[in-house]
Amino acid sequence: MEQPNTPAAIPRQTLTRLPRYLNYLHGLDPVPEYISATAIADDMGLGNVQVRKDLACVASGGKPKRGYKTTELIACLENFLGCSDTVSAVIVGAGKIGRALLTYERFEELGLHVIAAFDENLDAAAEEDGKPIFPIEKLEDLCRRLNVHIGIITTSAGNAQNACDRLIAGGVRAVWNFAPVHLKVPDDIILQNEDLASSLLLLSRRLSTVL
Repeated sequence: MEQPNTPAAIPRQTLTRLPRYLNYLHGLDPVPEYISATAIADDMGLGNVQVRKDLACVASGGKPKRGYKTTELIACLENFLGCSDTVSAVIVGAGKIGRALLTYERFEELGLHVIAAFDENLDAAAEEDGKPIFPIEKLEDLCRRLNVHIGIITTSAGNAQNACDRLIAGGVRAVWNFAPVHLKVPDDIILQNEDLASSLLLLSRRLSTVL
């Protein structure tokens, strides 16, 4: 299956769903030879037309009555999402969330190589399952020397902006923020926020409507 020409601008909601399709396909057991957009939509609770439009951004149409060849659809999604292009990252904040992300094995499969974590409460280097954790003072120098692309922030809200500023000073081009705070970044820095508190409140609100 050849990947079609990618549109100049893909809707943000489509971009957020593409990794979900990839995770779904990776989770199939056994993996079928072919899979249809209808089957994906039914299993994921999405609209059939929506799935077809989303997949059309990364893969040519499947065969009538058979759908997409599963392995080729996976390859198209991985190629589009850059899973084969390894980028390096560091984590700032070596608490429970930071240490869990530091040792999350799936990141490597998705092309993200987490080199190390940093924490302001450390006086000397430590490690978590073989991954190093350094004092925060070493952050900028290591990021510059190893050409780190992504900084992952798992600090408290009060320390997050300082962590962000230091990452940018070290040359990172994208920040993945798990701290419950709005960060200020230059226009050329990519910022992705993961607001766990808002997600929990939304979940609780939706739950209250069915209880």
